[in-house]
Amino acid sequence: MRIAVVGSYGAGLTMRTPRVPGPGETLGGGVFAAGPGGKGSNQAIGAARLGARTALLTAVGPDPYGEQARELWRTEGVDADAVLTGRAATMVGVIMVEDGGENRIVIAEGALAELSPDHVRAFAGPIAAADLVMACNEIPAETVSAALATAREHGTPTLLNPAPARDVPEADTGLVDYLTPNLGEARLLAGLGPDAGPDELLDALRRRFPAATTVLTCGSDGAYADDGTRRLHVEAVRPPLVADTTGAGDAFNAAFAVGVCAGWDLERSVRYAAAAGAFAVTRHEVLPGLGRPADLQALLAEAAPQ
Repeated sequence: MRIAVVGSYGAGLTMRTPRVPGPGETLGGGVFAAGPGGKGSNQAIGAARLGARTALLTAVGPDPYGEQARELWRTEGVDADAVLTGRAATMVGVIMVEDGGENRIVIAEGALAELSPDHVRAFAGPIAAADLVMACNEIPAETVSAALATAREHGTPTLLNPAPARDVPEADTGLVDYLTPNLGEARLLAGLGPDAGPDELLDALRRRFPAATTVLTCGSDGAYADDGTRRLHVEAVRPPLVADTTGAGDAFNAAFAVGVCAGWDLERSVRYAAAAGAFAVTRHEVLPGLGRPADLQALLAEAAPQ
C-alpha cells in the first residue's frame, strides 16, 4: 500500500486544564506538553503505523521544530525527501484540553503558507506511484487544488479531509474520490444550517461532489457513508475512556485510507477507522494515540457482539 500525503506539519503546544479560562482570567494547575502535530504529518504517520508506505509533502521552518520533524519521520518510516524548508517558522498549534477531553486549538501557519502548487508538481512522482493521495485544509487552498489535479492527471484516487472547515472551489469538487468531513465541515460544504442531519447533508454533498464517496464522522453517533449506490451507518467503537480528542480525526482518516488501499469494502474500512479514532481518544496527545494494527483489532474484538 502506497499513500502520498500533501498536508501540514506543526508543533503542538498542549496545555491540559480543568477548564478554559474566561477573558482576563489566569488559571493555575495546568499540565504542559510539547510535541509534533499537523494533520498531514499525523495522517502520514498513522498510515505508516498501520502498514502503508507513505510519502509526505509539507513545509517546516529553519528551526528546531523542523529538525525534530525530520528526525520523527525517519523514526516512523515516512518518506520526507520532498519536504520543504521554508523561510518562516514551523507551524505552531496551541491546544487547550479540558477535563473530559474537549479541546480548543489556535494555529499560526508559518512555513505552511509557503507550500505552493509548484512544490506539488515537483512531488508528482510519489503521487503517480501512490494508491491514494490524501490532502487536508491546513495548507493553502491553491496547493490542495494542485494536489487533487495532479492526482487526477496520474490516475491516482484522492481523499480530501476538509479540515479545518473552509469551502472547496467548484472546479475541485469533481476531483475528490473520498470526502471525510465532520458535521461542522459538512454543513459548511453543503451550505446548510446547524439543524441539518446526516441524511440531508449526505444528499447535498452527493449533489456537490458527484464522484465522491463521502464518510461523515459524527462523534459518538459513529459515521455515515454514501458511495452513490448505498448509504450505511457504522456505529462508534466505544473507547474505555476519553483522555484527549486531539488527533482522533487524523487517526480515523489514516485508518480509512489504509482500508481503501487494502481493497476492503466501505463498511469494513469505516469500521477500522472508527476503531482508530476510538483508540486515539484514550491517549493524551496525538502521537501516542496513533494506533497499530494490534491496538485497533483489540478494540474491534471488544466491540464485537458476544
